[in-house]
Amino acid sequence: MKVDYFVVGPVEVNCYVIYDDNRIGAVIDPGGNPERILEHIKKEKLDIRYVLNTHGHGDHIGADDAIRDATGAPLYIHEADAGMLADPRENLSAFMGYHALARPADKLLHGGETITFGDITLKVVCTPGHSPGGVCFVGDGIVFSGDALFAESIGRTDFPGGSLQELVSSIKKELFSLPDETEVYPGHGPKTTIGWEKMYNPYMQW
Repeated sequence: MKVDYFVVGPVEVNCYVIYDDNRIGAVIDPGGNPERILEHIKKEKLDIRYVLNTHGHGDHIGADDAIRDATGAPLYIHEADAGMLADPRENLSAFMGYHALARPADKLLHGGETITFGDITLKVVCTPGHSPGGVCFVGDGIVFSGDALFAESIGRTDFPGGSLQELVSSIKKELFSLPDETEVYPGHGPKTTIGWEKMYNPYMQW
């Protein structure tokens, strides 16, 4: 799997463009700057099959419609966060000084699904706590953790629907069961590994 990323939007979200050797791919969390993302897709001659949201906050959904309009790819999001797509107050963008909107998702996720495109298969695991419908996408030796797990940190839990206890529990259950060498690509900041976070993430020590 090839992983390219862009820091996009006013809150500097990591948007990931992933694809296999046959150039078949997906876009994860296109939070803004669609022209940059689409320019890269065109340059690399990628066949984008899916647009995937780890959760529904405005900084992660801002370019959803632009990407799916340009590529024809369907948008997937967890059912518990689906309502955020159409409501700048619910997705918090209104409180950050802008309005992020997207049309209804093409498919609602519930957790446990597998999403396959080309030679890549991602498993959907639920990691609520930052938002009610937060999910991570787990591939072979890799996980896209959204705003659940960061390098030596975790996502905020003081937003509506957030829960520190629930987030820590879901990370330990769903992510810390992965091999230590699994690479973690978070929604903000640098990548890390599961093994490193087990040892050094202060939120995981209780």
